[in-house]
Amino acid sequence: MADTMQHYLRHIAGTMRPGTVKNAELTLREFALLVAAEDTDVTCVAALKRRHVERYRQWLLERPAARGGPLHRHTVRDRLSKLRGFFRRLDEWDAADRPPRQLIFDSDFPIADEPLPRFLDDAAAAKLLAAARKDPDPFARLAIEILARTGMRRSEMLGLTIDAVVQIGSAYWLRVPVGKMHTDRYVPLHPQLKTLLDDWLLHRPEGLRSNLLFTDHGRPVNASRIEAAVRKAAQQAGLGRVTPHQLRHTLATQAINRGMSLEAIAALLGHRSLSMTRVYARIADRTVADEYFAVSERVEALYDAPRQLPADAEGTEMAKLRREMHRRMLGNGYCARPVEMDCHFESICESCTFFVTTIEFRPTLERQRDDAAAKGQVAREQIFDGLLSRLEEQAG
Repeated sequence: MADTMQHYLRHIAGTMRPGTVKNAELTLREFALLVAAEDTDVTCVAALKRRHVERYRQWLLERPAARGGPLHRHTVRDRLSKLRGFFRRLDEWDAADRPPRQLIFDSDFPIADEPLPRFLDDAAAAKLLAAARKDPDPFARLAIEILARTGMRRSEMLGLTIDAVVQIGSAYWLRVPVGKMHTDRYVPLHPQLKTLLDDWLLHRPEGLRSNLLFTDHGRPVNASRIEAAVRKAAQQAGLGRVTPHQLRHTLATQAINRGMSLEAIAALLGHRSLSMTRVYARIADRTVADEYFAVSERVEALYDAPRQLPADAEGTEMAKLRREMHRRMLGNGYCARPVEMDCHFESICESCTFFVTTIEFRPTLERQRDDAAAKGQVAREQIFDGLLSRLEEQAG
């Protein structure tokens, strides 16, 4: 089993990056050690069964991470993907030492979360840069300025060479070396950053054999030094944990918030497809924001609206319906009888001995009496005449 895995690693070392090969070696080593410890009868890849993959998957899900808690789902997916790539390559080669059947399926991969990129808001970003500019270490000041103003990845920054600054026309640009996406690119260089880079090159020791821009005693600067610089500036600014990659997300978010197109942001960040850049549109969708606030104004107007409509907002039919509703209101509800249908009990409340009315209802009583007279309802007309006479006596 070890011979087959080592042959595979030597082969991919010629086409993949060292970091990718290292991750593949780690995955195969973990898997092989687990199989060897729990199933001593398995000595070659061809003897592997589905149960071995299921056991490795369970081991990954139960294994604690370095910072505590379970491994991240993306890590589990990456390990299983490396193992599946190993099996598939053996199938492509038609190798003698290969599994007799497919061992890893899509359903084995945990569903990956799609969280939005973590970024600093404008106030936090300003505090971080202000703290970085007070740092006595010139590398810390320059590193944070480069990451914040160019959106470069940490590895891309460490790969910058002494001839990275170029002049195109009247502007200066920074050539970002070939990196994660296997492409290089040019990004605009802010005048303040150009001054810092010139000062850094001016104080660069002479006689260095390396053409890297950032060296420490002739050796390439370690990535941990960038992390330490960002962490220190974040502490001085009173912020929580901040990583160098967050500055990349911060620049992209600042750009899209201020109207920069997705195509321009993709070129700035070195994305190979717009699908990588659209994630920032989910953070700052200006169309959604504009429509939301427009609707919010209407909703607030609804909440603050008066209980009664203004007089000019009531149409003829609405006014007619309101008058009819008022005429049909009872003490504990209202009458739903059609207008064209008469009712012998229409004045039953007014004929009750407990019915009480006052002078302010005289106009309503007069309209109801006139309505009864127009319809030829003699009994109903007499009731309202009696009520009106009683009001006259009380007023007298």
